[in-house]
Order: sequence, then C-alpha cells, then structure tokens
Amino acid sequence: MKLETERLLLRPWQESDAADLFAYAKDERVGPIAGWPPHTSVEHSREVIRDVFDHPEVYALELKQNHRAVGCVGLLIGGNSNFDISEHEGEIAYWIGVPYWGQGLVPEAVREVMRHAFETLGLQALWCGYYPHNNQSQAAQAKCGFRHHHTEANTYNRFLDDYRTEHISRITYQEWLEYVQQQR
Repeated sequence: MKLETERLLLRPWQESDAADLFAYAKDERVGPIAGWPPHTSVEHSREVIRDVFDHPEVYALELKQNHRAVGCVGLLIGGNSNFDISEHEGEIAYWIGVPYWGQGLVPEAVREVMRHAFETLGLQALWCGYYPHNNQSQAAQAKCGFRHHHTEANTYNRFLDDYRTEHISRITYQEWLEYVQQQR
C-alpha cells in the first residue's frame, strides 16, 4: 500500500533504504525521545527494516523532492498496538530525522494515515503516545486533532529496557470528522 501527500510518498520500507534510515536513526536526538535506541550501523538499520518495519501499515516517509526515506509512520491495529485497544482501533507511531524537524512533515503524514485508517480501514478511534519533554510529538498530535486522554506512569519500554511515563492521546472517528470540517 502506498499513500501520498503534497510532499511525501508513504510507502513500504525496503532493505535498500537502510543507509537512509541509518543516517537519521543514528542521531541520539531521535530514537530515545521516541522510545528506541539509536541505530549503530547500516546493518542494524537493515535488521530493523526486516524485523520491525516489515508490516502492512508501516510506511517510510519518502520525500518526493529527492526520493530519500527521512522518517517513519506506522499504524498498529488492535493487538499489534503498544496500548490495550480493540481490534477496531489503531495506534499511530512516527518519527522523522532531525534535519526535517519543524517543517510540518509529520503532521502531513499522520493526517494521511488518519484518513486511511478511518475511511479505508474503518477504524473507530486512533491513539498516540508521547513521553514527557517530547514537545515536538505533543505538538504534532495536537495539530492533527488528537486530545490528551490519560497518562500512564512507570510503563515498561522493551526497546530501551526502562520504565517511563507516557501521555496518551486519542481521536475518535466522529472527532476526526469534526476536525476535518474545521480545517476546510
């Protein structure tokens, strides 16, 4: 499945993206704030593509202008989510390389995945999480119409083998319809 926005092509990850992935995922400012360790090599990035990103609703964010994968957005449905949600709900997770922070690319990608989740997949609600001090992620969620739902303290993070507080946001299908109307 491929999705498209004004500036991005959202498409499946390919092993040939490993060098691009490593270029951004090795940065200490990207992974830990999103809940995963920095990548250590191109081969490590290739393994992540094979073992983590190889799912139907996980997309590379490819810039149309240069055809480079600069980030990721994933839709984790039901039991595949990190949250305890129904099979009619999904979690949206995302990150983007530091050179592209502040350009509105994440909200652009997330809005398209939201549209796909509600209109094509018929999901009833979408969830997102962010860790304290990840102000960029909190802002991106708010720009997409997500509202704070609850906070979970001392949640185990298997990728970093630590415990963290996570703020959880949600948007229902009806709230999304209202959000879309307001944006017009």
